[in-house]
Amino acid sequence: MSEKSANPAPLGLLGFGMTTILLNFVHNAQLGPVDAMILGMGLAYGGLAQVIAGIMEYKKGNTFGTVAFTSYGLFWWSFVLLSLLPKYYFFIGLQSPSDEAMAAYFLVWGLFTLLMFFGTLKSNRVLQFVFISLATLFFLLSAKSAILAYNPSISSEMIDWFTRIIGIEGIVCGFSAFYLAMAQVINEVHEKTIMPT
Repeated sequence: MSEKSANPAPLGLLGFGMTTILLNFVHNAQLGPVDAMILGMGLAYGGLAQVIAGIMEYKKGNTFGTVAFTSYGLFWWSFVLLSLLPKYYFFIGLQSPSDEAMAAYFLVWGLFTLLMFFGTLKSNRVLQFVFISLATLFFLLSAKSAILAYNPSISSEMIDWFTRIIGIEGIVCGFSAFYLAMAQVINEVHEKTIMPT
């Protein structure tokens, strides 16, 4: 007799989606600082929940799910570390990452996400949207960091406007992952398609 294993994807999608919504609403759309709420979500739900989902996908033999969830879970941990390490290790001279470094950081994550998007082409449309909107989000964040690094004379109003656009795009991306997670849960519980994907 074989045991049916649960679908870990909703856990990973919720970890990603909810943390992305909160980060982009508070930090980008509202122009607030990256605060303890976001960092806590990044460590626990955005980070740990996705790593757990990735390990569960590994057990199911799903390479795409394993790579996606563990990578984005570790992205959240790296984001938290980039935010915290300079504040708590100032005595060893650890500096906050430069705008150039953040441009490269977001660019590499954008390229990774764009390539992962091609792995979704045989999947549902919502998952495709999650990945292409996330790639767009990373590229926009990279562009913002590059503008700050290489055009320091740009007006703060222009940067604020661009940041708010990034925030709206990030919220849309996060909500798409949230929707897909809930669709998978609700559709499985009802054993029929209630929320189309």
